Amino acid sequence: MNCHDSEVYTVAPEMPAMFDGMKLAAVATVLYVIVRCLNLKSPTAPPDLTFQDTALCHFILKSCPILTKEYIPPLLWGKSGHLQTALYGKLGRVSAPHPYGLRKYLPMQDGATSTFDLFEPLVDHQTGEDVTMVICPGIGNHSEKHYIRTFVDYSQKQGYRCAVLNHLGALPNIELTSPRMFTYGCTWEFAAMVGFIKKAFPQTKLIVVGFSLGGNIVCKFLGENRTNQERVLCCVSVCQGYSALRAQETFLQWDQCRRFYNFLMADNMKKIILSHRSVLFGVSSTKMVDADLSRLYTATSLMQIDDNIMRKFHGHNSLKEYYEKESCVHYIHNINVPLLLVNSADDPIVHGSLLTIPRTLAEKKENVIFALTLHGGHLGFFEGAVLFPQPLTWMDKVIVAYANAICQWKKPKPACQSQGAHSSETKCQDTTS
Repeated sequence: MNCHDSEVYTVAPEMPAMFDGMKLAAVATVLYVIVRCLNLKSPTAPPDLTFQDTALCHFILKSCPILTKEYIPPLLWGKSGHLQTALYGKLGRVSAPHPYGLRKYLPMQDGATSTFDLFEPLVDHQTGEDVTMVICPGIGNHSEKHYIRTFVDYSQKQGYRCAVLNHLGALPNIELTSPRMFTYGCTWEFAAMVGFIKKAFPQTKLIVVGFSLGGNIVCKFLGENRTNQERVLCCVSVCQGYSALRAQETFLQWDQCRRFYNFLMADNMKKIILSHRSVLFGVSSTKMVDADLSRLYTATSLMQIDDNIMRKFHGHNSLKEYYEKESCVHYIHNINVPLLLVNSADDPIVHGSLLTIPRTLAEKKENVIFALTLHGGHLGFFEGAVLFPQPLTWMDKVIVAYANAICQWKKPKPACQSQGAHSSETKCQDTTS
């Protein structure tokens, strides 16, 4: 007993010092992790641009200087792709506006009912033309998401009409009317929306915009058929992965916590699918069975959900076949209208190896510009001085600035009269330069 007491009293005076050391080590570790996460020392730089030496590209970069200037995220956290992505995922945007729109319902041939929201411009467009942005949101998103509302409000104030697709099954208050919901590369609903806009507004020209999964859909849509590019001025794709098959392996890796993001996205997809279980797995459904539902409950990745549920909506025999046929990488080279592809180097969802696809495309095709920012995360691209981000993001500004430049480039030029005075000819040349 005495020996035991002696040992206790001998150690006791040293414990505070030891605990202090442990606290210091813990604090130092936490600070190290925070500093690494915040990436405070990382530099800011203009986007890394890949494009060909053409008159169009030079006109765009001259008319759209935001593409050649530094993107400066909020100082304390904006250089972390994880925090940018987390803030986008949690809040979408700060102080998101509430644009007023009308919801349209489009019956599909298979019995599904597609919906989109239509927002009229708040001012005249700078060119005096009628221009409509047809917008495809990210996975499981719709027109009521904050980042969509922010972008729509900004575009309306720049003179654009906006049509926003609501992914089939994504809106919580809209029931499915057939045993099918949106998938990674199905273009049917987007095509129906574009067809409606072209018919309802015969004079309008289109700016095609896609975010993340929506970027894959719009690029696949334009590349599937040349007629889909009629009356389209340009296309902008932000933060897409281009090839689901190539992304499959990277999405199972733990670097940049990609496997964790995969789990979170899968969990969100589960909720959407289960909210429509009566239609998708009911007695009227011929594509889904009880075994599919049980596999859905245990799925921990998007690939498992795609293999057990999503690929079956369109009768694909395997996950590989589904990813091969639904990825825009096999169609994007058919796009001939001006195309802006935007990605972020610190996007924790889109692996850097996938970015060889847009870079190679921009090196080969004259109509393509690939912009890779150093920071921005996945659909974040927040701007701000130190801590608080601004409501409008770098991404919002870039898309509208690029669209404005293309509209100016495509604006009908006054005809030059050969018999006119030299001064008139000079003015006409200046106008068309």
